[in-house]
Amino acid sequence: MIKSTFFQQLGRCVVSESLFDQVPDIVHFVKDIEGRYVSVNKTLARRLGFEDKDELIGKKAHEVFPSPLGDGFSAQDSNILKTGAGIHARLELHIYPNGKQGWCLTYKEPLFNEQKKAVGICGISRDIHAPSEERDDLAILQKVIIHIRNNVEQPLRLPELAEMAGLSVYQLDQRIRNLHQISAGQFITQTRIEKACNLLRCTSKSIAETALECGYSDQSAFSRQFKQTTGVTPKAYRQEVH
Repeated sequence: MIKSTFFQQLGRCVVSESLFDQVPDIVHFVKDIEGRYVSVNKTLARRLGFEDKDELIGKKAHEVFPSPLGDGFSAQDSNILKTGAGIHARLELHIYPNGKQGWCLTYKEPLFNEQKKAVGICGISRDIHAPSEERDDLAILQKVIIHIRNNVEQPLRLPELAEMAGLSVYQLDQRIRNLHQISAGQFITQTRIEKACNLLRCTSKSIAETALECGYSDQSAFSRQFKQTTGVTPKAYRQEVH
C-alpha cells in the first residue's frame, strides 16, 4: 500500500527494482517524505538480515540500522529534502547489524512530483572493492574529502591536503583518481561547483556571494569555471532551475 501510494503521488515510475536486484555490490532504495522505505533491492535486504525485501517496506533507517548509523542516515535524508541538494559519490563507511564493515560511494537525490514538491529520496551505495590492507588508506582519504567538502570557501592547497593524509601530493592524487576517476584538483573544483549549484538553486544569494562561499574571490573566474564545468553561466543555471 505504501509503495503504490508513493509512486502514484510521484506520477511516474522512477526505478526498476528487478534491474538493481541483479547487482550484488550496489544497495538501492527509494524512501518517501517520512523516510520510510518504499522500494529496495535484494542486496539491501540481505545485508540487513531480511529474507524478503518486502519486509523492509514501511520501515525507517533507524529501525533497521544500528545507532548511530541509522540516525545519521535519517539526518542526511532530512537535509536533502530541506535543501533540495543531493549528495554525489560521498565516501562512507557502512556498519551493518551483523558487524560487517565496508566502504562505499553513496549517491542520493530528492524526488519531486509534477508540482515540483519533494516527495521522497532515491539513492544507491556502491561498494568499493579494495584489498583489506587499503582500509586504513580509505579512512585517511575520507578525512581529507570531508575537509574539502567542509572548507570549499578556503584555499585548498594540495601539499597541505597531502600532508594532512601523511601522503605525497602524487600519492593523494592517485588515491583520489582511483576512487573518483578524476584528479585531486578536479575533485576540488567539482566540490566547489556542486556547492555553487546548491546555493544558486536553494538560496537567493547573489552570484558574487555564491562565488565567495565557494572559494572564488574573483566573480569572473567563478563564472568562467562554472560555465566550463556545467555548460551554462551561473545566471542561466539559476533561471533554468527556478
